[in-house]
Amino acid sequence: MQTAADMLASDFATLPDLIAAHARERGGRAALADADGAIDYAALNRAVDAVAAALQRDGVAPGRAVAIVATASVDYATVFLGALRAGCVATPLAPSATPAAIAAMIADCAAPIVFVDAANAAALAGQPIAARTVAFGPRYRDWLADGPPSPVAIRPGDAFNIIYSSGTTGTPKGIVQSHAMRWAHIARNAAAGFGDAVTMVATPLYSNTTLVSVLPTLGWGGTAVLMGKFDAHAFLTLAERHRATHAMLVPVQYQRIMALPDFDRFDLSSFRFKTSTSAPFAASLKADVLARWPGLLVEYYGMTEGGASCGLNATAHPDKLHTVGQPLPGHEIRLIDDDGHEVPPGTMGEVVGRSPTMMTGYHGREAATRDAEWHDAAGNRYIRHGDLGRFDADGFLILMGRKKDLIISGGFNIYPSDLEAVLAAHPDVAEASVVGMPSEAWGETPVGVYVAAVDADAPDTAAILDWTNARLGRTQRLAALHRVDALPRSAIGKVLKRDLRARLEAMA
Repeated sequence: MQTAADMLASDFATLPDLIAAHARERGGRAALADADGAIDYAALNRAVDAVAAALQRDGVAPGRAVAIVATASVDYATVFLGALRAGCVATPLAPSATPAAIAAMIADCAAPIVFVDAANAAALAGQPIAARTVAFGPRYRDWLADGPPSPVAIRPGDAFNIIYSSGTTGTPKGIVQSHAMRWAHIARNAAAGFGDAVTMVATPLYSNTTLVSVLPTLGWGGTAVLMGKFDAHAFLTLAERHRATHAMLVPVQYQRIMALPDFDRFDLSSFRFKTSTSAPFAASLKADVLARWPGLLVEYYGMTEGGASCGLNATAHPDKLHTVGQPLPGHEIRLIDDDGHEVPPGTMGEVVGRSPTMMTGYHGREAATRDAEWHDAAGNRYIRHGDLGRFDADGFLILMGRKKDLIISGGFNIYPSDLEAVLAAHPDVAEASVVGMPSEAWGETPVGVYVAAVDADAPDTAAILDWTNARLGRTQRLAALHRVDALPRSAIGKVLKRDLRARLEAMA
């Protein structure tokens, strides 16, 4: 029987097999913890067996989707792992979606079974869902099987999970990721020290952002501390109590944590490795984290679909905080123009990437998969990131914003990120966003929205607008500026610009 170390040094292994190896070798170490307690690797392995055997008992065949709609918990993670052990495809869905959208995603992936917590069981009660529903709690306990599951051979190309994108219309697209992709994800983290990690998990388990830290933690035998709902003060309290070593946080979470008046009273000296991804991370915020929070800070840039990823070791490169770093080993990024041709060095273009961590495709959507791909002259497959960027002279990628958010005003290209950086630099501004709004004169015109800084004393919006426009080029100037209490964000902190535009349209 292979050891965990042998598996991690091999070309391919599975996460369920690693969990079993950790149960044999470090069974008493905590694997998962939530608000209700902790479970060690030996108990987790038994629980994963119970889930896998129950799925097999109920006729859920390998390759079928197993859906989960709940907040993060030990039971949630156990079902996810049990589905994998049974050869099924873990399919975590966003509880923040509407009940109708959740029902549509369950139908789209054809899941024969869906696991829900109490809140989501009530929300989905009136939806036409053909899948069997199992609610966490006593019913889930009764559903579990007693004996071990039958062994299932898992191949590298088999589907590991389906992650649904936050689609703007209709049913979100299901992004299929293979066991080989997830294996590369786990194995490449040898240097991150996950073997003795205590990782804070403060984003939802349906997000690829979360899996980026949870899967290596469990794969290497560390401990994942799950937060059902993020709260900045609670995060610091738990991190101090558990002597946390690792965390993956989205930028808005860093912002809320660093803004706490009593941040400096918490003992965070145990931290070794902090990461961020999923949304723009302001250089000033990175600098504040570097100055006041112990441990390495690394920003990752990438996408759920795979493509390629960049990494910025902010600790080692404090002069590159305006970038998202350089492509990771084995990852390749190219920049192309609107006609699909590569742009000259130093020129801005659309980001396309390829790596060992690319999606298989969108579930049941061949045309959408083809639209997301770009091929070079040699036929190599790349994934379109949808971002605009350029490389500096040292090979660090500077992002200019989403291609779809580009504002074309009077024939000039305006990049919202440029305007947002200037607006956010005003001392009375905590957060800022800029979107293009229809204009009879210019086609589109940039409009800004801001959240006031906590210590701002009755901020003067007109004065902030004048201050910002005085620092922008003539073609960049904001046509209007509005103050809001909060920017609309997804569960992982991305500003929802379509929602922002709709709000501005309603205000017009």
